[in-house]
Amino acid sequence: MTGRIAILTPDATSEGFRTRWPDVLERNAAPLRAAGLSVEARDWASASDLPGFDLVLPLLVWGYPFAPDQWLAAVDLWEAQGVRLANPAPVLRWNADKAYLGTLAGRGAPVVPTRYVDALTERALADSAAAFGTGRLVAKPRISSSGWQTIRWSPGSGVEGGPEGAAMIQPYLPAIEAQGEASLFYFGGRYSHAVSKRPQPGEFRVQPEYDGIIAAYRPEPEERQAAERVLAAVEEDLLYARIDLVRGPDGKPALIELELIEPDLYLGYDPEAGGRFAAAVEERIGR
Repeated sequence: MTGRIAILTPDATSEGFRTRWPDVLERNAAPLRAAGLSVEARDWASASDLPGFDLVLPLLVWGYPFAPDQWLAAVDLWEAQGVRLANPAPVLRWNADKAYLGTLAGRGAPVVPTRYVDALTERALADSAAAFGTGRLVAKPRISSSGWQTIRWSPGSGVEGGPEGAAMIQPYLPAIEAQGEASLFYFGGRYSHAVSKRPQPGEFRVQPEYDGIIAAYRPEPEERQAAERVLAAVEEDLLYARIDLVRGPDGKPALIELELIEPDLYLGYDPEAGGRFAAAVEERIGR
């Protein structure tokens, strides 16, 4: 293997293009280049030479939730062309729809309680509140990223700004404000590093787009155990995984997101993380 790697980047014509992705691209590419690999960027929506790469990483396809049909068609095409994708095509399909949380829960993974609806309505929210035994909820699209169309709801607050199509509803977890999320990273199935992500005061979204407070983090043993239960529930072979955990209604770590398509890997928060990532990539291409 020559070690020629492509990192897919946002569609230049989409909303996802107007983000901080160039800096993240360099953070992901730098350790690969330091390991002697050749790294090139390709716009996921227009790339035509992907079969020529030893490995294609969809790490920066930010904005694909705004064009889900185009995304799935592209994944199907790459698979048919024999493009060597990591994570693999089946993962890129099923992880795009957050209904995967229900699948993982059914396989024994600890998952935040979640209900799925075809459309967000006051009735659906009221029924979910009764089922969860709480008056505060969070609703988000089943296909989304970066807090898009995500709202916090309580009786009488309405659905404005919420999902416009198929949605998921979860109990609002106060632990997000107090403790935030713990994001654990695995490369080639091996634990690498973790970060904590806390919202700004009065906010509940932890993404950088909402000025989330991010710091290096040492996960507790029960968080490591929860993350490994999540990984064990995934049937496909993963090159990289970001497991976002929160404290659920019972106070135990539970999965709120499993990011297997385009997670920020936060390599800058552990001095050894970039080397671990590069080693996993080299292992994947047999170098």
